[in-house]
Amino acid sequence: MQATALEGDGMGCHAGGEQLLSAAKAAGKSDILKQYAKDYPQDAKAGPHDQPQSMCPAFGALRVGLRMRRTATILSGSACCVYGLTFTSHFYGARRSVGYVPFNSETLVTGKLFEDIREAVHLQADPATLDAIVVINLCVPTASGVPLQLLPKEINGVRVIGIDVPGFGVPTHAEAKDVLAGAMLRYARHEIQSGPVQAPRGGVVDMPTVTLLGEMFPADPVGIAHLLAPMGLAAGPVVPTREWRELYAALDCVAVAAIHPFYTASVREFEAAGRPVVGSAPVGLDGTVSWLQAIGEAAGVAQDKIDLAKAQAAAAIKAVLSANAITGRITLSGYEGSELLVGRLLVECGADLKYVGTACPATRWNADDADWLRSKGVQVQFRASLEQDMAAVDEFRPDLAIGTTPVVQKAKQMSIPALYFTNLISARPLMGVAGAGSLVQVVQSAIGNRARFEAMTAFFENVGSGDTAGVWEDVPVAYPEFRIETRRQLDRAIKKRKAEEMG
Repeated sequence: MQATALEGDGMGCHAGGEQLLSAAKAAGKSDILKQYAKDYPQDAKAGPHDQPQSMCPAFGALRVGLRMRRTATILSGSACCVYGLTFTSHFYGARRSVGYVPFNSETLVTGKLFEDIREAVHLQADPATLDAIVVINLCVPTASGVPLQLLPKEINGVRVIGIDVPGFGVPTHAEAKDVLAGAMLRYARHEIQSGPVQAPRGGVVDMPTVTLLGEMFPADPVGIAHLLAPMGLAAGPVVPTREWRELYAALDCVAVAAIHPFYTASVREFEAAGRPVVGSAPVGLDGTVSWLQAIGEAAGVAQDKIDLAKAQAAAAIKAVLSANAITGRITLSGYEGSELLVGRLLVECGADLKYVGTACPATRWNADDADWLRSKGVQVQFRASLEQDMAAVDEFRPDLAIGTTPVVQKAKQMSIPALYFTNLISARPLMGVAGAGSLVQVVQSAIGNRARFEAMTAFFENVGSGDTAGVWEDVPVAYPEFRIETRRQLDRAIKKRKAEEMG
């Protein structure tokens, strides 16, 4: 393996994205990075920001592997990165160990790291306990060109999947889920082409199935199955799957529902297998009716059966919407990829939704959702930055802010009720009848808490903030001249560093 810029200047994971990207291209990763740039666009059409603020993207791929039965994961990256990823994965409920292959400057640039990874994979490959081993290159090994593609494809019957998930090539952790899901689907598709494969654990479904693409609340596939039943269709596996053999069943479908619209690599594998892909999801009344029509057409269902499914779903959802309503102004933001779907549901539940921001890109599978929201007067922002999400709270002064942790914190400091999107909104049913009922309850309850926030603000408003926060015997004295001098020194240091970088 050739040496890269990492060897010459001691650059590590602290280096800027441009430097790491250049090093990775010089080390032979150009093709992979070009594909990522195409799959996960960072241009004006996708949104204005290259990489919205989010957790390490590799967490998405790590999470997918850790949630699968009989699958082991090995990380190759800086120790600090591996520590952070494993901590986060266990915080999110992982109940198994993560493998790690350590390295130093010498093993990184001489190729010994790759040999260590290959040895670790051979030691781990036990067909009695594993179907697959996933090896993930983080930023530094990717930038150094560690060639995971040269690992054996199979050892003792255990599949080996090597992927690069650098923070400078994959914008969000949501899209990193697709990197691994797509690689697994590609492997499984080639296995199907080579001969008979293992049946699903629960047996083969006797009706044509619709594969559901994107992680969702466990009750949602059940609700979708009820919606599909009048058309003679069944809900297939959810991708990312929980077991390797489910990948075969996922590919054996009549249509794919891209519930989360950013799984570009996975869509490519389904389309290579000849499976049509439909965007959006059955959320709210308009969303459910249009989605059933699109799925029915893609699956070749007769129009009378499609009409029956739409009529049954519409009657049930209308009853729920008429009995429950959201009254209040809302801003919504997140990085899961389902933000536009939740936005549609909020609008149909009566909410005065002003803004939807998502860290994910604009794609052809969420274009209809974006158009629908904009037709209702909602501002839609793809690849949204934290600053944009916060600016929306400032501008619209909502009765409820739904967003990421810092957005929630900002809103509460403004005496505005707020809900964390990941844990309190996306972790509940969103599809069909169940979605409308569950969302109205939690949102309306939160809006009703505004008086509590105002009371807390009134109680604490004189305790100070920033460097004046806390309990003081006397009022803190400001020394603006010290601040000015410190700022001047910092500016001078920044200018000096930039001058040194330019040579």
